[in-house]
Amino acid sequence: MASQPEMEHPKKAFGWAARDSSGVLSPFKFSRRETGEKDVTFKVLYCGICHSDLHMIKNEWGSSVYPLVPGHEIAGVVTEVGSKVQKFKVGDRVGVGCMVNSCRSCQSCADNLENYCPKMILTYAAKNVDGTITYGGYSDLMVSDEDFVIRIPDNLPLEAAAPLLCAGITVYSPLKYYGLDKPGLHVGVVGLGGLGHMAVKFAKALGAKVTVISTSPNKKTEAIEKLGADSFVVSREQDQMKAVMGTFDGIIDTVSAVHPLLPLISLLKPHGKLVMVGAPEKPLEVPVFSLLGGRKTIAGSMIGGIKETQEMIDFAAKHDVKPEIEVIPMDYVNTAMERLLKADVKYRFVIDIGNTLKASSSI
Repeated sequence: MASQPEMEHPKKAFGWAARDSSGVLSPFKFSRRETGEKDVTFKVLYCGICHSDLHMIKNEWGSSVYPLVPGHEIAGVVTEVGSKVQKFKVGDRVGVGCMVNSCRSCQSCADNLENYCPKMILTYAAKNVDGTITYGGYSDLMVSDEDFVIRIPDNLPLEAAAPLLCAGITVYSPLKYYGLDKPGLHVGVVGLGGLGHMAVKFAKALGAKVTVISTSPNKKTEAIEKLGADSFVVSREQDQMKAVMGTFDGIIDTVSAVHPLLPLISLLKPHGKLVMVGAPEKPLEVPVFSLLGGRKTIAGSMIGGIKETQEMIDFAAKHDVKPEIEVIPMDYVNTAMERLLKADVKYRFVIDIGNTLKASSSI
C-alpha cells in the first residue's frame, strides 16, 4: 500500500512532550506532515498553557496517547502554504485552537459548529485522518488545514491572542449563544481563573453588568479594579449571597472543582441561565425543584466553531480584550505546571516558543 504523499518527506519538528503519566515534559524530536495543497504551515511563536494540558499530560481523563506534545492555544507566523490555499499567505499572523479537523459533512459542521462534530479531531493526542497522532503547540512549527486556522488581527499581540483560542472562545460562545451579550443584562461569573477573568472582560465589553462570584475574598480588589467587574460576591458569605438572590440574567460557571449548584441557581431571575464551562471530575447534583419555580436552565458549552472563533478574535482586537498573562521560557514549563496545579498564576501562562525553545532545549 502506497504511503500518504504528504508523509513521504515529513518536516522535522521539535518540542517538549510527556512520555508517560508522571506529568513531566522534556525535549522531543518528531515529524510533521509536509504542507498539503490545503495546508498552512506556520512557525509557532507563542503557546498558552491550558488546564486541559495538565489533565492530559497526567492522563487524568484516560484518553492520553504518549509521547504527548500538549498545547492548543497556538499563535505564530505563516511560513508556507499549499497550492490550493486561498485564505492565507506567507507572513500572515495566525493561530490554531483546540481542533484541527472535523468530518465536514454532519449537521454541526454545516452549521459552522465543528466543535460539536462527533468526529472532531483535537489538536493533540488524537488520531488524524492519515492515521497519525496529532501533536500540539509546545513545538516549533504547526501544519494545519487552512479551514481550521484563525487569522490574528495586526493590533492584537500574538502572546495575548494565544489564550483567546481556548479560554477566550470558551466564554465568548456561551455569552453569545445564550443571549447574555446584550447591554444592561446582569451576568455572574463563578471563579476567577483563566476562564473566569476572560468571561469578565468579554461580558463587560458586550455591555453587561458583571458580578464575580468567588470563594476567595482576596480577589475582590483585582476583580473590580483591574478586570473591570462591577461587583464581587463571596459565595461562602450567606448575607452577600442573599443580597443578590434573583438578580442575575445568567451566570457563567468556570469552576472545575465539585461545588453545589443550588446557591447559584437561587441567584438567577426567572428564566435565568446557569451555563457550565468548567468540567468537574465528578457529577454535580442537580436540584430540580430549584429549576421548576422560575423556569430556569442549567446548560453547557464547549469552545466554539471556527467562524465564531474568528468573530471572537476580531471582537477582542476591536475592543481591546486581552488576557492577563505571564510569559515564560520553554524550560520553565514543568514549574509552570506545578504552579498551575496550585492556581498560582494570573491568569494564563504563555510559553515564548519563538525565543526560548531552541535555546533551552538540546537532545
